[in-house]
Amino acid sequence: MTALLWLRRDLRRADHPALRAAVDEAGEGGVLPVFVLDPGLWDAAGDARREWLGATLAATAARFDDALVLRLGDPVEQIPALAQEVGADAVHVTAETTPFGRRRDAAVARRLAEAGIAWRETGTPYAVPPGSVRNGSGKPYRVFTPFRSAWWRHGWEEPHPSPRGVTWASADPHQEAVRRVEEAATAYAGRDRLPAGEEAARRRWRAFVADHLLDYDEGRDRPDLDVTSRMSPYLKLGVVHPRTLLHDVAPLVHEHDGARDLASELAWREFYADVVHHHPRSLWSDLTDGLRAMRYDEPVEDIEAWRQGRTGFPIVDAGMRQLLAEGWMHNRVRMITASFLTKDLHVWWPTGARHFLDHLIDGDVASNNHGWQWVAGTGTDAAPYFRVFNPITQGRRFDPSGAYVRRWVPELRHLDGPAAHAPWEADDGYAHGYPEPILDHAVERREALARYEATR
Repeated sequence: MTALLWLRRDLRRADHPALRAAVDEAGEGGVLPVFVLDPGLWDAAGDARREWLGATLAATAARFDDALVLRLGDPVEQIPALAQEVGADAVHVTAETTPFGRRRDAAVARRLAEAGIAWRETGTPYAVPPGSVRNGSGKPYRVFTPFRSAWWRHGWEEPHPSPRGVTWASADPHQEAVRRVEEAATAYAGRDRLPAGEEAARRRWRAFVADHLLDYDEGRDRPDLDVTSRMSPYLKLGVVHPRTLLHDVAPLVHEHDGARDLASELAWREFYADVVHHHPRSLWSDLTDGLRAMRYDEPVEDIEAWRQGRTGFPIVDAGMRQLLAEGWMHNRVRMITASFLTKDLHVWWPTGARHFLDHLIDGDVASNNHGWQWVAGTGTDAAPYFRVFNPITQGRRFDPSGAYVRRWVPELRHLDGPAAHAPWEADDGYAHGYPEPILDHAVERREALARYEATR
């Protein structure tokens, strides 16, 4: 008997319940791991996302003893065809939770059923499966803090041990899929970026726990310091499971604020997945109705200046340039840049959410889109619209030496210290071609609040 293991957001070998289920069921026929490159997703992604996926798939293939098979096309066609090709009796997956993923999987399962092939779902990409945590009335949570408390009480399983002595099945790969992955992996290797793969994730995690976990609460808002875990890109592709991270963090939560805050960040990820589970339309529509009457703009030139990091506000431009260069952005800067688009440029949040998803290597759709709604004031926060981030004061507070700005905005490297956050105050602030501000923040803040009042 052969079991097909269709990998998606679970590109790892350790702590992998679906892999264990496939091994247990496969018998002498072995397990065939497969990843399907869906052209619709691959072609729509930015270079950084494709390169990160390519590098991660290359590392995953090595972890699976080079047994990973790549196919190219619509999974609804590719998975049933491959299962029949190798005589698989079952297809094993980690259960999907996004609306798109559930629709796709339902379509694949129907095709498999028509061919007499079983569909097996084991585990999810989350420590607590979305939909598992409810309040005393049996309803889902809409506010984070009570969700986090209930989520913590609910608990999660211990990490699953890796199966030993796995027998792998084999099949011919799709050569175009192999070419695309190899090209992307090679391009990624040529850049100074986060190393890809399960073993690299473990090394990064161990170093973070040893060096920065206990003071994470003090340094996590500083984009000029490399003191965050950087686990989000690994979590995005399931290179590491959150249950594995919580296993190391949970014993320290009640003694150290840093461990508590790291656990809270993992809880935010699970909270947003839970919100989407119960409110799938909220991925691209306002979760709450309070701002349905809000008036938005479409300032094309200003949106492009925001995308390219040419707004004239240094901390905003540094973040947007980091996004284009690395496919990643510090969380504090994500909030600042999102506030600038929604509150200063008065643009509806999906415009920014789509741009982030095109480029972020950790672009989890639930966390990304509901993070945007949190800033925009249309999501899970109770009274957020009055929160308008001042990009100048935010920069001075969280990048006090100006090091982050100088790293990503070379036109301002001649300005020392916090002067990099206000080039208009220096005689030579614009000597190297940095653009002047495209707007007056104080004016646009008043406009944003006036529009909010008009909705009431």
